[in-house]
Amino acid sequence: MRLFLDANVLFTVAHNPGGRSAALFALARQGACALVTSPHAIDEARRNLGLKYPDALRALDDLLRAARATAEPAGSDIAWALAQRLPAEDAPILAAAARAGANILVTGDRTHFGAMYGRTLRGVEILSPAVALARVLE
Repeated sequence: MRLFLDANVLFTVAHNPGGRSAALFALARQGACALVTSPHAIDEARRNLGLKYPDALRALDDLLRAARATAEPAGSDIAWALAQRLPAEDAPILAAAARAGANILVTGDRTHFGAMYGRTLRGVEILSPAVALARVLE
């Protein structure tokens, strides 16, 4: 199972390594799933950590050793994601997840992705971290 991690998941695990989302990284290390993300998500997580929890930047770098960074999606993929009514800053996340062949997009962004939770778009099911964790454990 291939999980695409949104920036907010990277951010959360980096500054709260004892949280539920951190279990995804433990499961990936055990071979239960593969983690992917994008340079866009990494940059956003890094920027937000730098503003709020600069001491957690090193933890982010350590975490990223367990995840593969995909290439940024093509403009046509981003246009498709924008057509799903995502804001410009989030469309590259869905587009990259689809382009990477992820089974699940893991995002805690209820504001922009919440209405999509449980939906599958271009083969990518959009789930909260808690539901994604449960799915991997099944």
